[in-house]
Amino acid sequence: MSDDDQRDAAAPAAQPDAGAASAPAGLVSAVVNLVDTGPVLLGAYTVAELTAVDAIVDFLESRPSDEVIAEAVRSLAARQLLLAGDTGEQVRVQGDLGIAVAFQQRARKVLDARTTGSGPGEPWRILLLPQPERICLMVRIDALGVHQLGLYKADEALDALTEWLPRGPAADSGDQADTEAVLAAAERSALVTVTDYTAQGSAETAGSSRDLVLARSGGRLHFLVRDLGDRARLVPDPEAGEDDVRERLVGLLA
Repeated sequence: MSDDDQRDAAAPAAQPDAGAASAPAGLVSAVVNLVDTGPVLLGAYTVAELTAVDAIVDFLESRPSDEVIAEAVRSLAARQLLLAGDTGEQVRVQGDLGIAVAFQQRARKVLDARTTGSGPGEPWRILLLPQPERICLMVRIDALGVHQLGLYKADEALDALTEWLPRGPAADSGDQADTEAVLAAAERSALVTVTDYTAQGSAETAGSSRDLVLARSGGRLHFLVRDLGDRARLVPDPEAGEDDVRERLVGLLA
């Protein structure tokens, strides 16, 4: 499947007014087979461009103004990523962006990881949206708000996420009793949240969620979770040290 074929296949990938996005027959299987040969990079987009096509907007923190979204629509149209549909109220999302929209709307959970202490040139936030075929849509968000999208094998996506998160030998349980002090002293920390959701058309409704906080301080990695009796309070994870970070991510996604 050539790059041109990949773009042509996604031509009618989304019709926002129709509720659920529609994808051409064979698109999903063709892209899944392509991911088996290596990552499929889907380009970089701004928040306004993603909002204009209703992609991952329910996982973003703020909605751009109508004026900014209108400019994004013009930019997408100029790049022939957004075309008029069969009626005046329909639009078609083409190319790599169309593929991203189609796979985002197939996902039923999202892993949202945010870190402090990130360096130049690396993202501060990563989203993983697992697919039934053991691949993931990955979104890397940098400090400028640029969202880099790609499809990866599930194991490769988890490996990349683990490499990016704080790492180190697990701290002893007695060393992390004061969670506020641990977080204040951390050279690098991350909040990982996995949320299950359902979809009605292009609108996602969040369901249950679970969190894990990782904080590297003094060369040791602290695992923190929410107190079952007080969700606003973080406590040391009683299972810390039994699994490595990657295995904990797999457990969150299970």
